[in-house]
Amino acid sequence: MDTGKQFVITISREVGSGGRTIGRALAEKLGVRYCDKEVINALVERYGYTPASIERIKGEKKNLFNEILSHVNPVPHPAGIGAVPNMYNYAVTNDDIFHTESEVLKKLASEQSCVIAGRSGFFILKDFPNKIDVFIHASLETRITRVAEKQGKTRKEAEEIIRKVDQMRENYVQRYTGTSRYDTRNYDLVLNVDNIDTDEAVDIILRFIAASKD
Repeated sequence: MDTGKQFVITISREVGSGGRTIGRALAEKLGVRYCDKEVINALVERYGYTPASIERIKGEKKNLFNEILSHVNPVPHPAGIGAVPNMYNYAVTNDDIFHTESEVLKKLASEQSCVIAGRSGFFILKDFPNKIDVFIHASLETRITRVAEKQGKTRKEAEEIIRKVDQMRENYVQRYTGTSRYDTRNYDLVLNVDNIDTDEAVDIILRFIAASKD
């Protein structure tokens, strides 16, 4: 990757791995935009759902009955952030969400150099000419400890959150990319952060970027 030209770095990560923090620190080091909330904010504004509801819809497997109903008698989507979602929630599908995410990510990547967190960026931006895809992961023990501390949960609650989020994200990625988010072939760099801190992780990524110029 040539940092002398417009570039994008995607940071895919496991919940509780600290990947979001690493992505933000990396963007600061590179002096570029960090894109994290832009996508979820666009989804909230377009469909009028809460971030939690959007994540739930993303993780659902296709509901054939709802899909048939939405085509036979489509219900208009809510207009904005203040809108109250229609009682027929099947009107917003994970297809809608993926389309919007793709639209927003491509726009962000085309505007300026940036670091993008998650959102299947490794796949959606696969044709972007100057890009590096990074996957941040950690052991279950590390992830449980981090989620419990950051969210004020018990270890059992933290483990359940991780299990649910992992499954939702995997369902979504498999559906729209035809691959597993855990397939290392999707990434240029896969980083286990069990025994390194944020600064060390950022340094490894920066050294990888420098080496990839050769």
